[in-house]
Amino acid sequence: MAEQKRDYYEVLGVDKNADEDALKKAYRQLAKKYHPDVNPGNKEAEAKFKEASEAYAVLSDPEKRRQYDQFGHAAFDGSGGAGGFGGFDFNGADFSDIFGDIFGDFFGGSRARGARSNCPMKGANLRTSVRITFEEAVFGVEKELELNLKDECKTCHGTGAKPGTSKETCPKCKGQGQIVYTSQSFFGTVRNVQVCPDCKGSGKIVREKCPDCGGTGYVTSRKKIAVSIPAGIDNGQCVRIPGKGEPGTNGGERGDLLVEVIVANHPIFQRQDTNIYSTVPISFAVAALGGEVLIDTVDGRVAYEVKPGTQTDTRVRLKGKGVPSLRYRDVRGDHYVTLVVQTPDKLSKEAKDLLKQFDALTGDSLNAVKNAGNSSKDSDDSKKKKFWK
Repeated sequence: MAEQKRDYYEVLGVDKNADEDALKKAYRQLAKKYHPDVNPGNKEAEAKFKEASEAYAVLSDPEKRRQYDQFGHAAFDGSGGAGGFGGFDFNGADFSDIFGDIFGDFFGGSRARGARSNCPMKGANLRTSVRITFEEAVFGVEKELELNLKDECKTCHGTGAKPGTSKETCPKCKGQGQIVYTSQSFFGTVRNVQVCPDCKGSGKIVREKCPDCGGTGYVTSRKKIAVSIPAGIDNGQCVRIPGKGEPGTNGGERGDLLVEVIVANHPIFQRQDTNIYSTVPISFAVAALGGEVLIDTVDGRVAYEVKPGTQTDTRVRLKGKGVPSLRYRDVRGDHYVTLVVQTPDKLSKEAKDLLKQFDALTGDSLNAVKNAGNSSKDSDDSKKKKFWK
C-alpha cells in the first residue's frame, strides 16, 4: 500500500490563501534547512527536501494549484516524468530564483552582492581611544590625536597604476566584477554569483603598479586629528569624527573615526550617570552643635551649614553640582555628600578629662534610656556604669 502524501499546504506551513511571496518564503526556509548539500548523507532531510520541493512546484504554478485544489493528489497520479521524484513531474517549475539565493547563502556570495560589488562603497571605520581626567569628562575638552591615516597617492592619483599606464579590464571576470559559478542540484544547473577574487569586484586590475603606493592607490602618513569631547561624556562612550576612517572603494566616501573615551578615576569623587558622590568627614563637635564645613566639588569648594545633631552617614544634596547631561542642554546632575562623624583617636589628658565630664552630663542619661525596662539585671550591674573611672 502506497504511503499517503501530506497536504501540500501543510508541508509548506502556509494556508490555502497564501500568495506567491508567502509560498516562496516558506519554501526557501525549508530548502535551506533540508537541502542535501547542507545535510550530506541524511536520508530524512533529503526526503523532507523532496517533499517541500514537490509541494512548491505544484502550488507555485497557477494551473497545477487549481487542479490540486479541485482534485487533490489524484490530479497528478500517473503523470510521472524523467525529472520527477516519486512519479511527480517537475517540468515547468522555476527554482532558479530561489536556489540562486540559497546557494549564495551557502557559499558566501549572492547575485545581489555581486551586482553591487563594483558600485561605490563607503570605507571602513577606524577605532582609537583617548584618556581624559574626571574633570575633563565633566566639562568637556579638546584633544589632539596622532594617527596613521591613508590618503590618495599623489603619484598615481588613487589609480594604483604606474604613471603612464592605466588599469586594465580584469580577464577573469571580463570587467563584470563578478564570477558565475554553476553547480548541479536535483533540478539541474544552479547559478551562483560571487565577487571576482582578482579585481575584488571593481572589474579592473593593475598590471604595472605605482612604485610609491604598491598598487593600492593610497599611502599612509602620520596625521594630527583634533577631537572635541563634549561635556558630560562617560567612560567607554565614543566620539564619532566623520570622514576620518579608511578610504572608500570605487569612489565611495571615507569611513568614520570612532574615538573611545577612557575616563580616569578620581581620588574623591565617584560618578553614577549625571550624579556625583563623595564623603566628607566632620568633627564630633560640629555634628553635635552644627557649623559650617567646606566641601570639594567639581566647581571648587563650597560652604555647607551642618545642622545641630547630625548623625554619621547623613547624606546631603548639592543641587546642580553634578555632571552636565549629554541629552538635555543646560541640565546638570547633583552632588550627594555623605557626612561621616570622626572619632578622635589621639587625646590629651585635658581633653580626656573634659570628655569624661561631658559623658557624665550626657552619657549616664543615654545609658539609662538604653537600659530602660531591663529590670531583670542584678543591681550590681548598675554600679558598673562608671567602671572606667
